Amino acid sequence: MSEPTAVRLASAQGRWVLVTAVLGSGMAMLDSTVVNVALPRIGQDLNADLGVLQWTVSAYMLTLASLILLGGSLGDLYGRRRVFVIGVLWFAAASLLCGLAPNAAVLIAARALQGVGGALLTPGSLALMQAVFHPDDRARAVGAWSGLGGVAAAVGPFIGGWLVDGPGWRWVFFVNVPLAAVCVPVALRHVPETRERRGRARRGFDVPGAALGALALAGVTYALIAAPDRGASPGVIVPAVAGLLLGVAFVRVERRGTDPMLPPDIFTNRQFSAINAVTVCVYAAFSGFFFLSVLQLQVVAGYSALEAGTALLPTTVLMLLLSARSGELGQRIGPRIPLSVGPVVCAAGMLLMVRVGVGASYAVDVLPALVVLGLGMVTLVAPLTSTVLAAVEVDRAGLASGINNAAARAAGLVAVAALPLLAGMSPEAYRSATEFAAAFRRAMLLCAVILLVGALIAWLTVQPDVLRPAEPEVPRPCHPECRYHCGVSAPPLDPGESGPGSA
Repeated sequence: MSEPTAVRLASAQGRWVLVTAVLGSGMAMLDSTVVNVALPRIGQDLNADLGVLQWTVSAYMLTLASLILLGGSLGDLYGRRRVFVIGVLWFAAASLLCGLAPNAAVLIAARALQGVGGALLTPGSLALMQAVFHPDDRARAVGAWSGLGGVAAAVGPFIGGWLVDGPGWRWVFFVNVPLAAVCVPVALRHVPETRERRGRARRGFDVPGAALGALALAGVTYALIAAPDRGASPGVIVPAVAGLLLGVAFVRVERRGTDPMLPPDIFTNRQFSAINAVTVCVYAAFSGFFFLSVLQLQVVAGYSALEAGTALLPTTVLMLLLSARSGELGQRIGPRIPLSVGPVVCAAGMLLMVRVGVGASYAVDVLPALVVLGLGMVTLVAPLTSTVLAAVEVDRAGLASGINNAAARAAGLVAVAALPLLAGMSPEAYRSATEFAAAFRRAMLLCAVILLVGALIAWLTVQPDVLRPAEPEVPRPCHPECRYHCGVSAPPLDPGESGPGSA
């Protein structure tokens, strides 16, 4: 627990704290949706192949997924405001470097640095509110934060398309700089510093675990992206094998470490392990879909960047409007049905996208697919978060949510790297409408299969009563504080709020 500060949401300071958290998290949320829209223009301007476009997305996801658990721990010990502000400044500086990048290599390196900043500010924005607000106001503050963050996610593709078609793709990154220029002074002036009490803060950080995890993911990702161009050459096989061996070393370090960022014992909980398996399937498919569909709309259907970004609005708007009700439905009927039906509906939406070709009509071909996909995402995402929190003890809910978030991001990273390879896309595929359209259809079929696997896992493993106690004297499980679930790349970080009578 943090030192009590008891800032009230209705106070002027409380409103400034909320603004700070929304601005910080909004930067990362916006970035996760706007960059995909800019990919075709980035490729044209930098004369880059598909592998560069994959790395533009994957470099950010790699460092973010690897370090996000560590980022939360740094705030606990060194000060949540301090680490949050460092994260915002780091993210803005890296964004500026992305916008100024003269070539693909600098852009990819800057995107990796951006992910480091994201790993500091993403958990930090939520931690600020958890530590600062009065307990009576905390749930409302987090609800407002998640709702406003959802708005950022919803408008992200539209803003990205407008910037790409207007001043250019580099402004997709430059836009973060003025946001940081507002966020940092407000944070320093209005947000009190908080940290874990002496003796309760973690004694150390799992730096070896974080490094091994990042290197393992990097090796596998590099091999998957390089394979279409280099085939089964030493330049592909060596990093692939190295990545797998580093993954084994990561597991051994986490098992033997005194303070692991990924405690192995949490996976002895079968329900928690099962729901993370569902998460991996679902978010691998989502990340692959949103990476490729924006390219499909621009390369094949001939949409402008603005049209392609606007085309994607229905999915996030549906999640913003209906996710709270979906969470309530999951609490009422149990998560097993939503987590089994939702992926099937999403798979149907992705299969409908197969119809999108040259000269596709938005109303007839694109909109129905995105509405079906959005309804499937609404059905499953909120119950998924609830089940993750309910599967563990209340005092481990924050850790469970962080692991689930990192698992989703790692799955998305691998999917963006692997899908073009599995679908038979050549490095120059996105320059040819015919070639890309054929590979896109194969990729959508693969995404649908992955979702159906997730649905089967959910049906066979998720307990229908996990969100409510089996006996009257058993405390109610922890339930989410975030009511709005709009992130398409990962479920929200949510430390959970214990129900009445819980310990």
